[in-house]
Amino acid sequence: MKVGVLKESFPGERRVALIPGNVVQLEKAGFDIWIEEGAGDSAGYADSDYTNAGARVVADRNALRDIQVLLQVRSLGANLEHGQADLDLLSPGSYVIGTCDPLGRPAAITEIAERGLTQFSLELIPRITRAQSMDVLSSMATIAGYRAVLLAANELPRMFPLLMTASGTLAAARVLVIGAGVAGLQAIATARRLGAIVQAYDLRPACREQVESLGAKFVELDLDAAESEDAGGYAKQMEEEFYRRQRELMADVVAESDVVITTAAIPGRHSPILVTADAVSRMNDGGVIVDLAAERGGNCELSEADQRVVRQGVVILGPTNLPSEIPYHASQMFSTNITRFLLHISSDGVVELDRDDEIVRETLVAHDREIPQPRIRELLNLAPLKKVPNEETEAPLPTDPPEQVPDSFVSEPSADLPLDNAIEEDAAGLAPLPHDAGGEPESDTGLEMPGADFESDVVSASVDDADIPGLSPIDPPAEPIGGKEDEPDDLPTEGV
Repeated sequence: MKVGVLKESFPGERRVALIPGNVVQLEKAGFDIWIEEGAGDSAGYADSDYTNAGARVVADRNALRDIQVLLQVRSLGANLEHGQADLDLLSPGSYVIGTCDPLGRPAAITEIAERGLTQFSLELIPRITRAQSMDVLSSMATIAGYRAVLLAANELPRMFPLLMTASGTLAAARVLVIGAGVAGLQAIATARRLGAIVQAYDLRPACREQVESLGAKFVELDLDAAESEDAGGYAKQMEEEFYRRQRELMADVVAESDVVITTAAIPGRHSPILVTADAVSRMNDGGVIVDLAAERGGNCELSEADQRVVRQGVVILGPTNLPSEIPYHASQMFSTNITRFLLHISSDGVVELDRDDEIVRETLVAHDREIPQPRIRELLNLAPLKKVPNEETEAPLPTDPPEQVPDSFVSEPSADLPLDNAIEEDAAGLAPLPHDAGGEPESDTGLEMPGADFESDVVSASVDDADIPGLSPIDPPAEPIGGKEDEPDDLPTEGV
């Protein structure tokens, strides 16, 4: 099959979906790789690197009109303004793999389905051991957490570390991180490396071990959070009175901090307010807040998406695309994720849809002019799709009754049939956190945080109130490292 990579059209997007180092892997698997000229320039990958890896680089994107698989960082939904022009190159039946914000902008999925395209949403990769190396959200959260601390350090009118000099002692900066998922833990580790005194808070008490393993202090609020986590480890929606009390107590911790980094967001929903205007007013002049949930309203009441605002002497940043600010390593990680996903759903260079595979089933959001994903159908107020009977296992009902039925006949279930609703669970272990972008990340959520080895929680992107995650695509929890299946051993960890 012919696989194409376009230059990203979203304003300010510097990442590329596929790096030269992964071209070789896909070529060996039977795919033909075509790259639009300049696709990797902003990320630090030259056209000559792709050519040397075996890809064909074309100057005119119209030469890609016959591609069968399109790999993108941002598909329509995550790129409303220019995404349609990208899809115009594709014919019905083509495959699109990328991020498309299906829970935030489900209407875009309807348009993709109407075009007859098959869309896989990488945001919906299930949190199971087999899918770790495909987990784009955790990869990008690693970059975001690291970058957020650098932005804060740049804005703060003081240094992070404690210094004892001939001119006197310089006190260390005090950093508060709200949310102990991938981005939050990466922020903790980075702030600690810079010498700051770090505190962290998470709704789930079980996160204490992760936080303390990185040398930070876990903030405990006088709240009953015993029911904040369900049996699967997911954060649960709490009553409004709980959140009101949480904000009141959080204000005291925020007031004594020089830097606050917030990471809590909910896919497809407004981000919860954790830092109120009153809490901001109590911070010292020169304080900094970096709100990683600003794209959906923000965790700070005064945040504005992609804006730098100053309120009562406090600088508030609301970045929405931090991975694009470190495009080289962000592209390397994204490319590894999308390569492993494509290899997983294909055989001998041909995509094969196995609807019984959980990874395929969860990420498939548009196919055959339909929207098969139940959560998206619910958001669009669409009726559930009818299940098609399996002709091999379901025999038609007899039209005529049997001539004779013994009086003592008793129906018994067959021992050969499986129990109804039997589900095979994937074993989820516990994982280390990703390394920051300054090093050489291995590939995915199984990246190790220097000096840390801790357990992790899992977050779901469910739209039901009972299953709403505490953290989001901005800050998904670290995923278990476990045993990985169906992964090629020779994927590179660095670009060409």
